[in-house]
Amino acid sequence: MSVDIRRPISMARRWGPRALVVGALALFSTASSAAEPVKLGLMLPYTGTYAALGEAITNGLKLAIEQSGNRLGGREVEYVVVDSEANPGKAPQNMNRLVVGDKADVIIGPVHSGVAMGMLKVARQEGALMIIPNAGLNVATRQLCAPNIFRTSFSAWQTAYPMGQMAYDRGFRKVVTIAWKYSFGTESLEAFEESFKAAGGEVVKQILTPFPEVEFQSYLTEIASLKPDAVFAFYAGGGAVKFVKDYAAAGLKDSIPLMGSGFLTDGTLKAQGDAATGVLTTLHYADGLDNPTNTAFRKAYADAYGTQADIYAVQGYDTGLLLVKAFAAVNGATDDQKALIAAMEGAWIDSPRGAWIFSKAHNPIQPVYLREVQNGANVVLRVAGEAVNDPATGCAMAE
Repeated sequence: MSVDIRRPISMARRWGPRALVVGALALFSTASSAAEPVKLGLMLPYTGTYAALGEAITNGLKLAIEQSGNRLGGREVEYVVVDSEANPGKAPQNMNRLVVGDKADVIIGPVHSGVAMGMLKVARQEGALMIIPNAGLNVATRQLCAPNIFRTSFSAWQTAYPMGQMAYDRGFRKVVTIAWKYSFGTESLEAFEESFKAAGGEVVKQILTPFPEVEFQSYLTEIASLKPDAVFAFYAGGGAVKFVKDYAAAGLKDSIPLMGSGFLTDGTLKAQGDAATGVLTTLHYADGLDNPTNTAFRKAYADAYGTQADIYAVQGYDTGLLLVKAFAAVNGATDDQKALIAAMEGAWIDSPRGAWIFSKAHNPIQPVYLREVQNGANVVLRVAGEAVNDPATGCAMAE
């Protein structure tokens, strides 16, 4: 079943007055640096476990800018690339290099939430314009939100909260939750539990496993003894492959349905094989979304890079679309950061995932989909949330 999502587009009307302000600011902006390239600092992983994610984000970003003539607001583009190595310890130094040393106009990164914490500290201190194309730690657009910080991906809350109601609607009343014991894992379980309890369900046990260990047998034995209606899990990458395969091998797949945020089955299906069939997930994208933007994007990406796009490529692409729109609104000028920020705040993104806009906390207000693994693909069953907006708890800009 395919789903054509267009209804969130109407939300763009609320940004009309802001768009007028941006236009006025642009008239008074000076393009003194127009002859110089716009300098984009990329701080993403290009080696190690997350290298494929960094590459996909970079490819998507460059594709969007190439489709705009390789220019932002009429200016050429220069990329300054730093390998984050997904190493939180190196994040402040690398961020300082891009902001102070290379004087990048915009910093794009990271993938890893631990790296994001180090980057956010420097961005807030230096007032550097930063766009997060993946890291989903809630605090980035909650307690640590700032006018110069934007996120084009998701919060941990957004990818898990909608599943609570979906689980209840499918008749599940008692659920066990399980995840790696680190921030994104615990935030995902908390978001699911918040929604599931509000609908009337009960989480009978929360299980946190050591990160990054992938020995699950004892936990699966405990789940079997608890006999819940279903299990909600957060794992990603190799951990997701191992968990889903072990879950099926333990004989739980047919008796206790498995659910999770979309990272449980995104980029992992080939390795999981038949073990993943029937797994339910919620995420802000699915390969087969039936909308013209997604169709055109997937063809262009495959033609350019010889591989299929994934959620990370989409998030990179949307970052590029945001930059194209914002720089066009200020005629390429970067000397008035307030005008550029206002242009970004007012952007409406016609994304492959479905149209979205920014919340007051600079996080996407976006559709989230309920998906089921069928024949080796994440198939969209329905819209789990049409315009899912993170609560932005603790963000002064959202108050």
